[in-house]
Amino acid sequence: MDRARTMLFVLFVLAGALGAQAEEPDRILSRAIQLHQAGDLEGAIREYQVFLALRPSKVEARSNLGAALAKRERYQEAIEQYQKALAIDPSNAGVRLNLALAYYKSAQIPQAILELSSVLALEPKNTQVVYLLSDCYLLTGENKKVIELLSPMRSTQGDDKTLLYLLGTALIRDGQVEKGQVLVDRILRQGESAEAHLMLGTAQLAVKDLLGARKELERAVQLNPNLPYVHSIYGRALMEIDDPGHAAEEFRKELATNPNEFHSNLNLGVLLKQDQKYDEALAYLRRAQLVRPSALNVRYHIGTLYAATGKLDEAARELEQVVREVPSFVDAHVALAKIYDRLTRKQDAARERAIVKKLNAERQASQAAAQEKRGSTYRGEREPTPQPR
Repeated sequence: MDRARTMLFVLFVLAGALGAQAEEPDRILSRAIQLHQAGDLEGAIREYQVFLALRPSKVEARSNLGAALAKRERYQEAIEQYQKALAIDPSNAGVRLNLALAYYKSAQIPQAILELSSVLALEPKNTQVVYLLSDCYLLTGENKKVIELLSPMRSTQGDDKTLLYLLGTALIRDGQVEKGQVLVDRILRQGESAEAHLMLGTAQLAVKDLLGARKELERAVQLNPNLPYVHSIYGRALMEIDDPGHAAEEFRKELATNPNEFHSNLNLGVLLKQDQKYDEALAYLRRAQLVRPSALNVRYHIGTLYAATGKLDEAARELEQVVREVPSFVDAHVALAKIYDRLTRKQDAARERAIVKKLNAERQASQAAAQEKRGSTYRGEREPTPQPR
């Protein structure tokens, strides 16, 4: 009988201990959530990590930890947590959207596009995802994809200003200025807006109406200085009229609210390189490269920056990649020839100078042929008249 009582007592103690162990992780998670909601992110991160050491397969906790890390701008750590959560629950659209946002905020735009496309496949009517994906395509210069994505929405959300702005911007950047102008007019019917002035300014900049572009873009900045791309486009107009100091200011303003904007990173990097502020310039050029990894103009500027700072081997590698992908890039061949001279690679330098000579001759011949064709067309359209000599 005593033995039976002893066994019952032991079982009771073990059950109590197991119950306490089961309750402890729940209390840790509850405390982590409370700290998170109270804004104590570092405390929340520690508690989430303790909980996940005990319950590593809890998707909610991993997602919350990722959100807390992202809030602290620890994006790569957040990405790792979201990826672990998705390994457990691949169809969790909320976690995948958070992963896309972490990629977006850390300038890893191609990866953000992949994740947003997956979310859109799960939630095809999620307008937030459609607009964010469209913005990613604008950042990477894929204007036709924006047009393809947004055009079907015009029948149901035709007066939505965000839709009109994103689609109109893509059309104008794609050279479809007349179609873009139609959307500008629809925005203007809702009253004067920064969006309409920005789109008009962008269209005028595309056709080199620099004074008109400057006027429209100045007005857009006045109406809404926080509108995405407004400072970037204005800065590019200022560069066109040879005002690099003010252009740099505009690029910095754009990046203060839109740090992934490609052209601002690229152009500010170029301007800083011209001012011989090489370390700062490289940081902006690298961020531009993160946004558009395949952009060869970025690689060209990084290569010439390396050359200016004496990193000749790194410069040669960058520029060799550029001319491998675009053999007609004359400036890259010129820069390579100079670098090879400095590296005492005389044969390589001579080869590059020969390529430059050949490309320039081909360009001159092409220009002459085009000019002759225009002249022939001109003479065929009306009676010839004596020309002054």
